[in-house]
Amino acid sequence: MTVSNNSDLNPSKEDPVLHSFLYPRARLVLMFYGIAYTFYTCQSLLISLRVESQVSFRKNFHDGWEREGAAIAVYHKGELIVDLQGGYADKSSGRKWTPETRTVVFSATKAVGALCVAMLVDRGYVSYEDKMSKFWPEFAQHGKEHITIKWLMSHQAGLAALDEPISREDAKNFEKMAYVIAKQKPNWEPGTKSGYHAVTYGWIVDQIVRRVDPQRRSVGQFFREEVAIKYGIDFHIGLPSSEEHTVSRLSLPSTAHVLKEIIYDPRVLFVLGVIHLRSPTSIARKVKKNTQWLKLDQNLNTFNDPELHTMEQVAALGITKARDLARLFSLMLSGELFSKQLLERFKTPLITSEIDEILITPLPKGYGFLYERHPTAGKCWLVGHPGFGGSTVMMDMDNEVVIAYVTNGLKTGMGELTRTYRHLRNAVFECLNGKEEVL
Repeated sequence: MTVSNNSDLNPSKEDPVLHSFLYPRARLVLMFYGIAYTFYTCQSLLISLRVESQVSFRKNFHDGWEREGAAIAVYHKGELIVDLQGGYADKSSGRKWTPETRTVVFSATKAVGALCVAMLVDRGYVSYEDKMSKFWPEFAQHGKEHITIKWLMSHQAGLAALDEPISREDAKNFEKMAYVIAKQKPNWEPGTKSGYHAVTYGWIVDQIVRRVDPQRRSVGQFFREEVAIKYGIDFHIGLPSSEEHTVSRLSLPSTAHVLKEIIYDPRVLFVLGVIHLRSPTSIARKVKKNTQWLKLDQNLNTFNDPELHTMEQVAALGITKARDLARLFSLMLSGELFSKQLLERFKTPLITSEIDEILITPLPKGYGFLYERHPTAGKCWLVGHPGFGGSTVMMDMDNEVVIAYVTNGLKTGMGELTRTYRHLRNAVFECLNGKEEVL
């Protein structure tokens, strides 16, 4: 039998007419189904994430862990995918938490101070390696001449506690605070140790911004003009008195609630010891004595004082909503506020295992941010800052995820030790784990 050499019978050769008609259409069909499948999968995962977040959020209230009110927002690659709020802005008066409720976020504000300094670094006005005395000659007193911006931002300067008590009037006077900080002897040899600058961080960052910014603005004014107004971010470092009616009332946990937290996570007991059982001569005790008008106890909580809310203090007095806090750092991750090259610098902490001089526990930190291990990718870090009582903002920089949680029913723990935050954070990342390629 003879095999034909006819090209029609040769599978290695294609009919040009058939190829030109059929193949492009086949590719379009495959492309359509690929896009449709990706879209369907993406939407399914987003729905799943929203459902899981809502279930976890409701459970925090149902199980009694949220006594007052709270809100959570999650951004993913620039899109708001979770925005929940509930409970009371003021339970004692029956005032509900609404989408317009703001709250004090305590030390989560420090991440905003870090962002402001990063913007000035990115614009070339200052380097993290620059010495502070280059911009502030008086600061060089008592062996502080070699302290760098990086040391100041990373809690290594030894200025956690001041020898001179600070009145409320002093705290609002930047010239007075400049004088006090400039003449202060370091609590330890600068650069050799790290210790959390709970309150002084705010005055230090304000001095950095005032002396580096060409317009000599305060940190509050710089943030308001360069970020808040420009991008429509509802975050205040110094709240106008006219907006006070939107602020939630903070409440401290009862003894029963504290015991509940300790039983659930005994590490909370260590936090209480750090706060209340330190030696009278310790630096931590000096920190508490510096600002005795800042009170947080059952009988007196000055963080509910409307006058205090007007103060520009980037260490502890930021006032915002969860979705604006999350959006702010989503803008940062997008490269909108400063370059992605600088952003890479913040992915890992400068200090990891070193014992913090104030908190006597390892506290990963660097450039004004605090870090916690990623709940589903253990070798990676979440970057941001927790605040007293639980309010927290954290970023997964690789996957462009930002989670912000705020609450007015203050918890004993902070960051990962806050059960309500940890419960929500874990639900978000467990849902996203392994699925980033289709989101």
